[in-house]
Amino acid sequence: MKFLNRMSDVLGKYFVWLIVIVAMVALFISEPFVAILKFRVFGQSIITVGLGVIMLVMGMTMKKEDFQIVFTRPKDVFVGCVAQFTIMPLVAFALAKMMKLPPELAVGLVLLGTCPGGTASNVMTYLAKGDVALSVGMTAVSTLLAPVLTPALTYMLAGQWVEINAYTMMIDILKIVVGPIFLGMILQHFFGSTIEKYKKILVMIPIITIVMIMGLCVAPNKVNLINSGYILILAVCFHNWIGFILGYVVGKFTNMNDAKTRALSIEVGLQNSGLAVGLSAQFMNPLTALPATVATVIHQVSGSVLANVFAGMKNKKI
Repeated sequence: MKFLNRMSDVLGKYFVWLIVIVAMVALFISEPFVAILKFRVFGQSIITVGLGVIMLVMGMTMKKEDFQIVFTRPKDVFVGCVAQFTIMPLVAFALAKMMKLPPELAVGLVLLGTCPGGTASNVMTYLAKGDVALSVGMTAVSTLLAPVLTPALTYMLAGQWVEINAYTMMIDILKIVVGPIFLGMILQHFFGSTIEKYKKILVMIPIITIVMIMGLCVAPNKVNLINSGYILILAVCFHNWIGFILGYVVGKFTNMNDAKTRALSIEVGLQNSGLAVGLSAQFMNPLTALPATVATVIHQVSGSVLANVFAGMKNKKI
């Protein structure tokens, strides 16, 4: 038990480096990852199953208190979710147009922008000395809104490049995200004390799964990643950084205190890139998964850097 708890701490501490290392390994030794991708579990790809596992664990660690903020501070959550689903989709669309991205990459970037906030944002907000309750509440609400808003926004913004099947995307989100989260919450309701006891060990599951998904995304796309070069990396970086900046501006504009503003900045800037990877499968073109694949690395690095910057600033309460 102590060994597993210690391992959980180590994995969490060096998570970003693990992501980068596995990505590099997948670039140079892709065969094992490609072979794993061929396996199916109940007809579903390993990536889809992995995302479901991550959402299941997320649901298991969520409590009813996480949703109380929706009723006690509805304005904060409303502002956060509106910012999430307007800033990131529109910025992605604008960047795709201005940088003249190929249609497949444009669709992938827009899809990334329409996805809800990522679970990593909660950890980053904690490290940034931000309002963790607001971050968790925003992640929960935006995730539950995703089955409707993600397909609708993707259809409106990316439909000019490829045909978007919004219904299929909605079903995929329900299957990959909402279903596992609700199952996890049911398990939390009945076995909460046991889950709390092994919470540190449970944290290892999403970490290992995300690292595995990183390798599985990079390996089959290594040629495209190399060929796409700097333009793809720049597009994802600009999308991420502009999200941080505008999220912070919205927080200040709506008179939020420093802790809330930091949470909003991080929550808006960090997307659920894993979900974007899973949803990109419906386009039957590996290039659409590239923006989300690159974002998996960039978001972890930039989020950690921003959290350290925020943590070093004085926190003013209003």
